[in-house]
Amino acid sequence: MSIELKELKELIASFEEWISFTNLLQQISEETWNSSIEQGKWTVKDIVSHIMLWDKYFYEEAIEKIASDKPVTLRHLNYDDFNSEAIEYGKTITTNELLEKAVFYRKKIIGDISSLSEETVNRSYLDGSGHVFSIPQYLKDFIWHDQHHMVPLKEYLKTIHA
Repeated sequence: MSIELKELKELIASFEEWISFTNLLQQISEETWNSSIEQGKWTVKDIVSHIMLWDKYFYEEAIEKIASDKPVTLRHLNYDDFNSEAIEYGKTITTNELLEKAVFYRKKIIGDISSLSEETVNRSYLDGSGHVFSIPQYLKDFIWHDQHHMVPLKEYLKTIHA
């Protein structure tokens, strides 16, 4: 799948929405951070930790590798285990640290992808599991993933602050 620079810029702009959203989250109370958006569901902090750690993983195992012309080491992980670990990790750091890391890794991904040539962005890479990794597809998948979490979070936060 080949994309042009214009489409890449649009994808990156959508991918940057997470950073703006984290700015909104800086204003919520610690009680809200630790509240669940729905009975039996993750807390706000769990969700942010989840997204931040996926960003960290994809940055370190794929994007940073591509930017430094090294083999992609990304592997297909057990999502449930990874997500459980993300929730546990979120309990070990402060809300401010978590927000800083969420913005840090998202900016690293965006910075590295933005610095790549169109040819490098459009190249297909083999990951550590032998699957094809594509930057445009990664961006599209994680923009969807961001929205999957941000939309219900925004709705929940409206009910808290209504």
